[in-house]
Amino acid sequence: QVQVVESGGGLVQPGGSLRLSCALSGTLFSIYTMGWYRQAPGKQRELVATITSSGSTNAADSVKGRFTISRDNAKNTVYLQMNSLKPEDTAVYYCNARSSTLIWWGQGTQVTDSS
Repeated sequence: QVQVVESGGGLVQPGGSLRLSCALSGTLFSIYTMGWYRQAPGKQRELVATITSSGSTNAADSVKGRFTISRDNAKNTVYLQMNSLKPEDTAVYYCNARSSTLIWWGQGTQVTDSS
């Protein structure tokens, strides 16, 4: 059974940092492109960042220079380091695993501005 489990969300002050983690189990992690997406209240889900199986990364303009995506194939985990957080970063953050034929989504983790 394939599972995608996010963790690391919480309350954070503007300018603060959080690191989100996403663990993929039940399948071969290393072949998947991993991605982080977010959905704020009343808005559509949007791409935050992706990392391919070879380590190439892509990030939305709104988070470039602040957020960094990385992966550890030995731990079957992808990370999203979020720095200099802004109130507009408040959202539910979702992780997904994508191959040429399959997409798996996690349940999401909430990141909330505490101001």
